[in-house]
Amino acid sequence: MLELRNVDTFYGNIQALRDISLKVDEGDIVTLIGANGAGKSTTLMTVCGINRPRQGEIFWYGKPIHTLPPHEIVALGISQVPEGRLIFPDLSVRENLDLGAFLRQDKDGVKDDLDYVFTLFPILAERRKQAGGTLSGGEQQMLAISRALMGRPKLLLLDEPSLGLAPIIIQQIFSIIQKVNANGTTVFLVEQNANQALRIATRGYVMENGRIVMSDSAANLLKSEEVRTAYLGM
Repeated sequence: MLELRNVDTFYGNIQALRDISLKVDEGDIVTLIGANGAGKSTTLMTVCGINRPRQGEIFWYGKPIHTLPPHEIVALGISQVPEGRLIFPDLSVRENLDLGAFLRQDKDGVKDDLDYVFTLFPILAERRKQAGGTLSGGEQQMLAISRALMGRPKLLLLDEPSLGLAPIIIQQIFSIIQKVNANGTTVFLVEQNANQALRIATRGYVMENGRIVMSDSAANLLKSEEVRTAYLGM
């Protein structure tokens, strides 16, 4: 579905990604774990076209997309939930969701998907007229995920969805990620909470200093002594 081949990404003269190669297969939850500053978020921003790779290629169903502008990448079926949520705080919950469907013309489908996200997150249905900025951190994360889902993506990119949330909300968010995946959306998950991420993922990649240093099934990475010591605190 998605493939990065030997991707190098820079911020000015500073290299953030070094020879990154990874794959996301349709139907999977793939996670990218690593310490803060390892390059995980840059990887997602490179996939989305926000940061153009200086070297390497990115393929979507076998077709190159690394030269496309971000709005064309979104139109292909790739939606990102950015780190820090980045909802529109002065707009209502409903208005934020409507913006997620901005590129769509199928009004009936948009209505169905609005019902779908309200089923996933009933609290958003209750607060549909409330300004996004007045929601709690967990509710804002729910809104950010729902806004991305309103684009009906084939691939959902999630950047640190557990960041700053209480443990009970984290459990709820990860349960919803699994439900979204079970309903047919492929997920590429960037997460510092390696234990939670690997428990729901199919496959995992470990990143250090802008490089992929390990990849395996999520189950095998959970068993790895190196991963357990470095990322799981065991």
